Amino acid sequence: MTNEKQTETRSTVAPWRINFFLIAAGVVFIVFIVRLFTIQIVQSAEYIAQAEENRTETISISTRRGVIYDRNGIILARNIASYNVAITPALLPYEDSDPDVIFKDGEANEIFRELSYLTGVPVYKGSIEDPLLTCGDNMGIREMAAKGFTFSPYTPVLIKCDIDIELAMAIQEKAVDWPGVSIEVEPIRDYPTGEVTAGVVGFLGPIPALREEELRAEGFIPNRDKVGYAGIELYFDEELRGKNGQRVVEVDVAGQTLRDIEAPLAAEPGLNLILTLDTRLQQAAYSILRREIDFWNTYLGRINATSGVVIAMNPQTGEILSMVYWPTFENNRMARFIPAYYYEQLTSDSTEPLLNHAVGAEMPAGSVFKLVTAVGALNEEVVTPDTVLDTPGTIELTEKFYAGDPGSGREFVDWNRAGFGSLNFLGGISNSSNVYFYKVGGGYRDEVPQGLGICRLGTYARALGYGDYLGIELPDEQDGLIPNPTWKRINQGENWSTGDTYLASVGQGLMIATPLQVLTSAATIANDGVLMQPTLLREIIDGEGNVIQAFEPQVKWDLTNPETPLIQKYDNPDGIGSCKETVDEAGNPVLTYVEPWVFDTVQQGMRQAVISGTLSNEFANVGVAAAGKTGTAEYCDDIANAKNLCIPGNWPTHAWTVAYAPYEDPEIAVVAFVYNGGEGASVAGPIVRQMIEAYFELKSIDAETGAP
Repeated sequence: MTNEKQTETRSTVAPWRINFFLIAAGVVFIVFIVRLFTIQIVQSAEYIAQAEENRTETISISTRRGVIYDRNGIILARNIASYNVAITPALLPYEDSDPDVIFKDGEANEIFRELSYLTGVPVYKGSIEDPLLTCGDNMGIREMAAKGFTFSPYTPVLIKCDIDIELAMAIQEKAVDWPGVSIEVEPIRDYPTGEVTAGVVGFLGPIPALREEELRAEGFIPNRDKVGYAGIELYFDEELRGKNGQRVVEVDVAGQTLRDIEAPLAAEPGLNLILTLDTRLQQAAYSILRREIDFWNTYLGRINATSGVVIAMNPQTGEILSMVYWPTFENNRMARFIPAYYYEQLTSDSTEPLLNHAVGAEMPAGSVFKLVTAVGALNEEVVTPDTVLDTPGTIELTEKFYAGDPGSGREFVDWNRAGFGSLNFLGGISNSSNVYFYKVGGGYRDEVPQGLGICRLGTYARALGYGDYLGIELPDEQDGLIPNPTWKRINQGENWSTGDTYLASVGQGLMIATPLQVLTSAATIANDGVLMQPTLLREIIDGEGNVIQAFEPQVKWDLTNPETPLIQKYDNPDGIGSCKETVDEAGNPVLTYVEPWVFDTVQQGMRQAVISGTLSNEFANVGVAAAGKTGTAEYCDDIANAKNLCIPGNWPTHAWTVAYAPYEDPEIAVVAFVYNGGEGASVAGPIVRQMIEAYFELKSIDAETGAP
């Protein structure tokens, strides 16, 4: 009976069910075999690579950015230690792995309380669900540690950055009994001379998104490494930043470093720069400029002058000895990060403190540009040194816009409305007579049948450094503008007029220039027609003091060299229609050079300006022979318009003065510019005089102390 029941029970399982089960099991088995074959054989190389990647990690070793010095070894930019409080979550004492309860009690929480007391960071704040920010203030110490423990327990979490060294040492001492707590030292940029040199030296910032791919390929890490954002820091960023090193290490599943897999690659420190600046003269320039602007604003009882520039150069070498503009900015405030509120404050300021005005601000040059007209008029024999012209306070020009135009009368006035009477060439320069330069620049009736003309004026201006980039090692540099008939027709839809030439001859109208261009033109005249390459770089050295690149004065061009002529000849100097170059039979432009005596004569006119002309009062008691030129440039820009200052016949004016000394063998040339400063001689003149006096006083001190 029992056997019958057992047989009956076994027969209740249908054979097709058994077969289906066997087939399904077989299919699953085959799938596993195929998958195993794919993983182990077909895709083995890929999975081996992934496993290798998971167990290895490449650690970037930060390099050391190069130091920037002035010519006397004074540090302008360096790296200093910043002390950060760090917690490595995995090394803290904990009793639970649940993020919701971890570190809430026990020894770890006691460490948090003591650390909070020392650093001021609260133990509890926010939630573990908040984002973990480096040195952020959205979470407390406990939440930071718990968050770090969850995602990367062996990666230190920075809870407080840039603490005092005394506090860092105290925490470091206590860290012996605080497992998981440490002090990390991070290099940050420091600028000992601050705002005095900020416009030249610049500052650093995080790697921008546009350069992230490029710099990643070079081994730099976004959100950690920094690059130059302005000034020398930006221009020489590649030389200064060096090259990061690296370690290839084996890590476990928690991210803990186990061992080095490859020999570490050491970081290569950046190169050091020695600039041509003299910090003492730089400080003097900064103080003098601010003092004079404050004086005139106080004297007038209103904020009249809003900004200014001072540059000093050695005309024989092109070395920039000082370069200051004001208002500027404090680059130490950018050392760790660029504060958004401060950056917005700087960018919204109408004086543009982030722009280096010495090379990047373009303004009408006014009468300092008359030096160009003087060189061109003499060299082209428009006048001779002895030619005497009548210079009343006002002349009337028949202004014409095209050949055959009957024209219409237009009045042109001198800054001296009483006029100067009869002036020769030296008197025209020394008294800065507008009427004199109107006539020699644009011609005037039978007195000056053909003036220099806009075409020839343009070629002399470019030869003296206007209208193009000079190549100074600063990213802000602008090229200015020397207009011509073609430019005006394209950009303003009008023909060039004879009145435009008159204005350009005295540095007004459409022409604009930077302070560096104004200084370079005067320095070239002082240097007998040799334009030296303006430079801020004296040497590049490595960390051992070895010279990688030494300074050598570079002649950009010599205007008096007949073998390399630069002055363009024109068939139509007045530029009616457009400037037409004079060409030879082969179709090549005809070029000429400047006779050396021309520069000697212009120098005499500048010397006369100091002895008995526009600078005689300001330079009366200067103990060294100097030569110079003043400028009072009318302007009407957006700022003046907004203040309703652009009154026809009474426009506001910028103040300019440029001078050099000693007269016979110039060592220093200085330009001063004051925005909306008024008269050049009385406002910019004292700045230049004090700069020259400061230079020779420092030279005397160096001689007495035996300094090189």
